[in-house]
Amino acid sequence: QVQLVESGGGLVQAGGSLRLSCAASGIIFRRTAVGWYRQAPGNQRELVARITSDASTNYADSVKGRFTISRDNAKNTVYLQMNGLKYEDTAVYYCKLTTTFGSDYWGQGTQVTVSS
Repeated sequence: QVQLVESGGGLVQAGGSLRLSCAASGIIFRRTAVGWYRQAPGNQRELVARITSDASTNYADSVKGRFTISRDNAKNTVYLQMNGLKYEDTAVYYCKLTTTFGSDYWGQGTQVTVSS
């Protein structure tokens, strides 16, 4: 079955950087689209960045110019490089994989905490 494992979260000071990883298994990874979402306490889950099977990307306005999503199909992994972190970036970050058939799979989430 499809499994997603996120890693790379942690505690960082404002202005710092983190790189999140989302490793997939049980799927032909190169054919999938993957998105990073985040959810802060009391807020709805929101899309942060997404990358398609042909490496097209889109970003939430709040992270444009600071975050970069990329994929390595040889490693079945999508990355989210986060620079210039702000307090308001604090959230649990999840990756979601979408297959060509439209099925969605979520990871377990990784906590990102930015201290001001």
